[in-house]
Amino acid sequence: MSLQLYFAPGACSFVPHVLLELSGAEFEPSMVKLHKGEQNSADYKAINPRGQVPVLVDKGQAVTQILAIVLHLDQMFPSMGALPAEPMARAHALSTLAWMNNTVHPTFTHIFMPQKFSDQAEVQAALKPYNTQLFRGMLGELQALVQAAESRGQAWLGGERLGALDAYTLTLARWGTIAGITAEEHPVLWRFVEKVAAAPAVSRVMARERLQLNMATSA
Repeated sequence: MSLQLYFAPGACSFVPHVLLELSGAEFEPSMVKLHKGEQNSADYKAINPRGQVPVLVDKGQAVTQILAIVLHLDQMFPSMGALPAEPMARAHALSTLAWMNNTVHPTFTHIFMPQKFSDQAEVQAALKPYNTQLFRGMLGELQALVQAAESRGQAWLGGERLGALDAYTLTLARWGTIAGITAEEHPVLWRFVEKVAAAPAVSRVMARERLQLNMATSA
């Protein structure tokens, strides 16, 4: 099998995981258990020295970083429509994807793993509520993007096909509930996220990763 995806359940690797399901291609999903430190093992660091997920291995060559993997899969499977084909729409989609990855995602990391940014307990404690407020505002921006797409008659954020932006939106909204931001705070966003989750390819990935969509409803 020429394609292998290293993923961690619920991580941003969910995005290429969904794209591979959408592509219809055969691939080997390989779980990396971050909570057990498997990303720091010698075997995994031989694949990605940074010890991060996702990693896509294509014919023995590793591709890391969400944007690079999404672009690679989009070029491999252009009919999938992971990103829009029209130049300006594509530019806007890439801009949004980059913002999700380089701004929204790291903001959540400051909430979920503040120890990455300070070794002082009082600083770690302060990072959580401050970044939760920032993240709440960013989910509001995501909701506005959904509303704008719906006003244009688009079924999905990138256009008429489910793609990378939709999978990342689900991931970020789900993380919001882990941070204590309820679905009720962004009802339009969550209606959209539930539609994304109901898509067959997304449902298969959620089942494989054993994900609950709204973590605020966890027992």
